[in-house]
Amino acid sequence: MEVGAESFAGCLPRLRRRILRATFVALDMEFTGLHSTSLQNNEPSLFDSPAERYVKARQSVQRFTLLQLGLAIFSKENSNKYVVHSYNFFLFPSTLGIRDVEFTLSASSIQFLSHYGFDFNKFLKNGIPYMNEVQEKILRQHLLAGTWKVCSTSCANRDVLKKAIDEVTSWIDAAKEEDTMILQDLNGYHMLDVQLVLRQALENVWTEPLGDKKVMVKKVSPEHRQLLENSSHDHCQKKLILLSARGFTNLFQILVKAKKPLVGHNMLMDLMHLHDKFYRPLPESYEEFKKNIHNLFPVIIDTKTVTKSVQKKCLFPRVSSLAEVYAVLCSNLNPKGPPCPVIALASGCSRYAEKKSPHEAGYDAFLCGSVLLMSAHLLLCKSTDDAVEAEPSFSQYLTVLAEHVNKVNFIRGGVSSINFSGEDAPCHHPPALVVHVRGWPGLTERQIYQEFKACCRFDVRRLSKNQFILLSNKYKHVRLVLRNYRHHPHLQVSVYRHWRHSPSVNCLLQISGIVALWSLLAFALGGARSC
Repeated sequence: MEVGAESFAGCLPRLRRRILRATFVALDMEFTGLHSTSLQNNEPSLFDSPAERYVKARQSVQRFTLLQLGLAIFSKENSNKYVVHSYNFFLFPSTLGIRDVEFTLSASSIQFLSHYGFDFNKFLKNGIPYMNEVQEKILRQHLLAGTWKVCSTSCANRDVLKKAIDEVTSWIDAAKEEDTMILQDLNGYHMLDVQLVLRQALENVWTEPLGDKKVMVKKVSPEHRQLLENSSHDHCQKKLILLSARGFTNLFQILVKAKKPLVGHNMLMDLMHLHDKFYRPLPESYEEFKKNIHNLFPVIIDTKTVTKSVQKKCLFPRVSSLAEVYAVLCSNLNPKGPPCPVIALASGCSRYAEKKSPHEAGYDAFLCGSVLLMSAHLLLCKSTDDAVEAEPSFSQYLTVLAEHVNKVNFIRGGVSSINFSGEDAPCHHPPALVVHVRGWPGLTERQIYQEFKACCRFDVRRLSKNQFILLSNKYKHVRLVLRNYRHHPHLQVSVYRHWRHSPSVNCLLQISGIVALWSLLAFALGGARSC
């Protein structure tokens, strides 16, 4: 089910009821970009600690924005059946009363989504507004002071407002008090924009939304206008303006209050955008970010970390993408055990049962929640020698998933996952290699990377003028390089030993040697004088 700005307010009560009744909620997002290439040293690296990666990702999150958010609401309808309501929300930053929002587009990301049929017009023309707490505070202050403004700077928005103002000003001079006119074809957010602009510009008009893309404009006296503004039926009351401008943030707050388990796939960037766009700007501190997310969503499950465990414990082929994992799990890897729970799409979402829609956020959210249920069921069957109940409860699934709860996958870094409810566990990489360069002056990290790229992938970091560290996440690559470069004329490759290769250790040893030498000389000279 697709939801844009026009239909969002009408859907919100129903979404609230479904979330409160849900067993868990899965989400997925599509962005205008992932990693900013315009920022120096911003690429993810195996050398990154979680805090270092957070700093890199934070810069990217601040530059890019959300295009689409998918929400799949899983509800257990009977003993062994889950019904799924899956939604696609097109989002666009709020333009009311706050500083105009700027964001960046990554050409490769836009091209990728275009290849999969993403409709950018729905994002631009009917995106649901949203704002975080800081932006909402600014808007609230402007509303109280009467200094708000609409930041609709696009030609389309300006044309809509200009057309409405021209129609009303042409009509109002000849109109009598209590006369009315109707403005037609006002889409979504324009309904509020037009009313606010007209009321601010003309003190003798009153406006009311009529539905069906129409707004009624009435000529009134200033006294009558004041009475109407104090009425509880005014659709442009400050609290209603705030509600409208908050847009999708209202649904985010429902999710936070419901405290349902939140499921995603490789969801670090999703969580960072949730924090930045709907809660508060991302803090500088990595630990503060972790604490905030845990307070917002006490139970997080990343299906990437779960499927890693399934691949180790079960006869599971090594596949990487979410769609591939879903396809393998659907093939019934445990035919002798009790059947997996039935996962049924609700009637309004049946398109996903008939047609695959990869990289559509609502579809990927549905896959994500389905992968969780099937993985948990498989792990439950493998975790005990006793017969598993024919219809396991979701709490039993959570028990078998306990070691993965609040552990979010960390792609190519110093830890395997980020623990949002405790300390991050270190990752056990293959041993690092050190490359000593001889007779090949001026080599850069990039050139070293290109040299080894032909046979395998390593991340490279300069250690000293003529030394570089190589780090890989595959043991076979380490063995391959040690073998192939054993007799290289310019590059001597060996396993990195901290006590031998670390510049700081070498420096300390040199200082210790100098101190020891001076002490020996002083002792010798002192002994010679005494003789």
